[in-house]
Amino acid sequence: MSCLTSVNVLILVLLSIAFLIILHRNLLNLSDFLKQEDSDAAAGMILPFESGFFADHKIRTGEEIPVVITAAEERLGAVVAAMNSINRNTGANVVFNIVTLNESVAHLRAWLTKTDIKHKIITFEPKILEGKISNDPQKADLVKPLTFARFYMPLFIPDAEKVIYLDDDVIVQGDIRELFETSLKAGHAAAFSDDCDSASSKGFVRGAGNQNNYIGFLDFKKDAIKKLGMKANTCSFNPGVIVANLTEWKHQNITRQLEQWMQLNVREDLYSRTLADSFTTPPLLIVFYKHHSSLDPMWHVRHLGAVGAGNRYSPQFVRAAKLLHWNGHYKPWGRAASFSDIWDKWYIPDPTGKFHPIRRHPGDK
Repeated sequence: MSCLTSVNVLILVLLSIAFLIILHRNLLNLSDFLKQEDSDAAAGMILPFESGFFADHKIRTGEEIPVVITAAEERLGAVVAAMNSINRNTGANVVFNIVTLNESVAHLRAWLTKTDIKHKIITFEPKILEGKISNDPQKADLVKPLTFARFYMPLFIPDAEKVIYLDDDVIVQGDIRELFETSLKAGHAAAFSDDCDSASSKGFVRGAGNQNNYIGFLDFKKDAIKKLGMKANTCSFNPGVIVANLTEWKHQNITRQLEQWMQLNVREDLYSRTLADSFTTPPLLIVFYKHHSSLDPMWHVRHLGAVGAGNRYSPQFVRAAKLLHWNGHYKPWGRAASFSDIWDKWYIPDPTGKFHPIRRHPGDK
C-alpha cells in the first residue's frame, strides 16, 4: 500500500512538472505574440473608409487588387494622379492602400472625397525606423521615412496574398489587372524590373549614374558584402514597381531580413559612395539577390525623370508603354520634365489649393 502511495505521489509530481512546463511555454509564446503585435502596431495604423464615401459612386466588385502607394505631403498631387490613371484604365476592383504621415491625412481625405478612388489610408510611424537609418543630417533630405514603407507591406495588409507596390511618380496607361497577374516563380516573394535588359536601359542614362548593377549601390570592399559572394556586375533592379507574394514574403521573413541589413549599414556603412538617392534599394538588392522574378519591361518604362529623356524615347513608344516612371530629378509636376503632358492628363487639381504643378500658377487650368 505504501509503495502504491509513493507511485501515485510520483505520478502527481511528474504531472505537475509537465503542467508547469506547458504553462511556461504557452506564456513564452504569448509574450512573443504580444511583442509581434506591438511591432506590427508600431509600423502604422489603418484608418477606416470614410462614412458614406461611396454614396455617389458605383462600387466595383470582384477579386480585390490591392495597390500600396505612399503619399508625402509635398507630393500628394503625384499620388492622386497616379491613382486616377490606374482607376480610369481598368474596370477591376482596385483598392489603394495609401501610406502617409499623420499630418497629411486631412489633406488627402479632402482631395479624395470627390473622387471614386477606392482607398484605405494607413498612417506610417517613423519610429519603427529608429536604429535602421542614418542620423547624418547631410543625408536627411535623401532618407525619407515613407520610402521604406514598401518593406512593411505585410503589416499594412495582413490578409492579402498578393499586392502591387508603386512609387508615386508613375502613370499607368495599361490595365493594372495585367500587372497584378504577373506570374512569380516558386519560392519568389517579389518581381522587379531588371536594369540591364529592359526597354528603359538601352544605352547610358545621363543623370542616372552608373546604377544598373550592384556595384553602383553597394561597397564591395566591406567584409559584410564580400562574405555574401555576390558578383559586383550583377544587374540591379528598380523597386519603384513591385509585384509581391506576401504569403512567401512572410514565410521568408523578408521584412526582418531587410531591417537587419539596414541596421548593419548604420554600423558599417555598406552602401556605395556613388549612391545617388535610393537608400531603399541596397537592402532589397541583397535580400533578393538572384531570388526574384521579372516584370514585363513595358510595365515599367523608367528614367523619364533623367536628363535627356525626351530624346531617349519616341512619343510613339511612350504612348505604347503600360507604366511610365519619372524616376530621376525631373518630376512631371516640375518645370523641366519630359512628357509632362501625359501626367497632366491624369492630374486632379487640389481642392485646398495647397498643391499645384510648379510650372503653373494656382489659377491655371
